[in-house]
Amino acid sequence: MGDVLAGFHAVWEFDSDSVLIRFERGIRKPKLFQALGERRIPYEALRTVELSAGRRGTVVLHAVPRWGADPLMEVADGQLKEDADPYRLVLPAERELLASYYADALRSALDPGAEEPTDRFLVTAPDPPLHFKAYDGKASFDGRAVAFRWFWTGASSAKWKSGDQTFAVDALAGVEWRSPEVLNGHLRLLERDAPETRTGEADQDPAAVVFGLGYGPVHESLPFAAAVLQAVRSAERAPDAAERAPVRRPGSTGRAPADIADRIRHLGELHGAGLLTDDEFSTKKAELLAEL
Repeated sequence: MGDVLAGFHAVWEFDSDSVLIRFERGIRKPKLFQALGERRIPYEALRTVELSAGRRGTVVLHAVPRWGADPLMEVADGQLKEDADPYRLVLPAERELLASYYADALRSALDPGAEEPTDRFLVTAPDPPLHFKAYDGKASFDGRAVAFRWFWTGASSAKWKSGDQTFAVDALAGVEWRSPEVLNGHLRLLERDAPETRTGEADQDPAAVVFGLGYGPVHESLPFAAAVLQAVRSAERAPDAAERAPVRRPGSTGRAPADIADRIRHLGELHGAGLLTDDEFSTKKAELLAEL
């Protein structure tokens, strides 16, 4: 397409096979966007394109990614608020006709199998080295291993006793990220062979760092988690659906009620979008409730 479309928080630059999203910096800009900087989204990574009325005289162009195409959105797992969705471009209402033109152009560029999940990531996560400061420690990732260095002012006695931690990418099965706006904020590394002595509470788990509203830069932790997840998937020898599923820690007796509620909400969104049948939704919901 070779055109540029500027919105309130980002600029979309259209190329022949992808769109480059440049996020603008500023006091009133979403901090996650500032942390991302820019992202190139291949058209084959998109499932659909939507155009809708926004708030206060705006229109929203929303490029919806395919399932499994973006490590950032997979880690976010539906926890991002609308205003923090990096695939939404908000424009003044008077530019609706122009936005409609680009929406149609994007739809025409979608992959024939756009409704199907991808078998690999098509959108690249931020490149390491990466780091961020949580409430109880500093997390660093060099592309090969994740390191946690505890702060004496915030780390629990369990973490102090275990000492600073280093986790090789090939020893991990996945990453768990929780926004403090949804649940207790944390980033947890899911190990393939987790020690039985570790508990399920993030503030007591040496394989996790915690953060929340008012402490710990949440906006930096999500790109960090996406980069780790991308590295984990790349390190897997047989990346089929079964091996990609996060492993639960030995000794874990079940999910927290708040986590169950969050998962059921996410299933409801998939059901509402027509991606789950009534029977599939009922079955999955029953499985989750059985874990309480």
